[in-house]
Amino acid sequence: MSRAFVFPGQGAQTIGMGQALAQAYPQAKAVFDEVDEALGESLSALIWEGEQDVLTLTQNAQPALMATSLAAMKALETEGVTIAAASCVAGHSLGEYSALAAAGALSIGDTARLLRTRGEAMQAAVPVGEGAMAAILGLDFAAVQEVAEAAAQGDVCQAANDNDPTQVVVSGAKAAVERAAEIAKEKGARRAVMLPVSAPFHCALMQPAADVMAEALAGVEIKAPAVPVIANVRAAAVSDPAEIQKLLVEQVTGSVRWRESVVTMAAEGVTEFWEIGAGKALSGMIRKIDRANGVRAVGTPDDVKAAVEALNA
Repeated sequence: MSRAFVFPGQGAQTIGMGQALAQAYPQAKAVFDEVDEALGESLSALIWEGEQDVLTLTQNAQPALMATSLAAMKALETEGVTIAAASCVAGHSLGEYSALAAAGALSIGDTARLLRTRGEAMQAAVPVGEGAMAAILGLDFAAVQEVAEAAAQGDVCQAANDNDPTQVVVSGAKAAVERAAEIAKEKGARRAVMLPVSAPFHCALMQPAADVMAEALAGVEIKAPAVPVIANVRAAAVSDPAEIQKLLVEQVTGSVRWRESVVTMAAEGVTEFWEIGAGKALSGMIRKIDRANGVRAVGTPDDVKAAVEALNA
């Protein structure tokens, strides 16, 4: 059986995530300590004892979700399950940074600082209220691309996240995204839901943030990952550090090709996906992409023990 380790993106954050891991495994606690030191603040206190609306701020949620994912990885490693147990890794949007850190391409400290910069830059790229995102349910990616093009009318409107066969997210100028939601319903979408996000991620309006990330990424060391990383914008494996850097910059304005990424991994022989970190959002998407895929969420000490037992059975 071939497995992939996959890492969640924004939206999975909850107060208390990772705390049980930190209490059960000193190595997991050390991840949170390292992130706190890298950021020069106690992000772990916010994660475990703070307010949900503050944790949800993009610049907090991104490093917090990474810290929780890497803590889960350290717990697995403590139990003898290393990155070598995966044939590849992937992550949804910011989760790609978690995947790279798990595979040794980025240090935890550098990843925390990059994600703080990424969150701040993405928030600053578009004034609050000028951008929007909407989930289109019941149309495939090609159909939503056509909807976005029809809705643009001179504004930015793009198919931003190809999550699964039933859910594609559009992103762009608020008026254009609202038009896309209406057009999608006319084209037969089951629902079109405006998302409670603070900025229009993964579209051309994020170019200022991409410029910031190009500079930030140029200043950190990226190593070849221990296993291939399936890049969001290419839905294909990448291992070359220079290519990884280039694709992380493209990712800021490019589509998250998650459905295609899962299809790619399955075509390479992956039959089981372990979602490492907070929540089970990716597990739900993966089931919708192909019900033949096995999925497992690994976000608590009990999850870690169950995963190890299943691996050794």
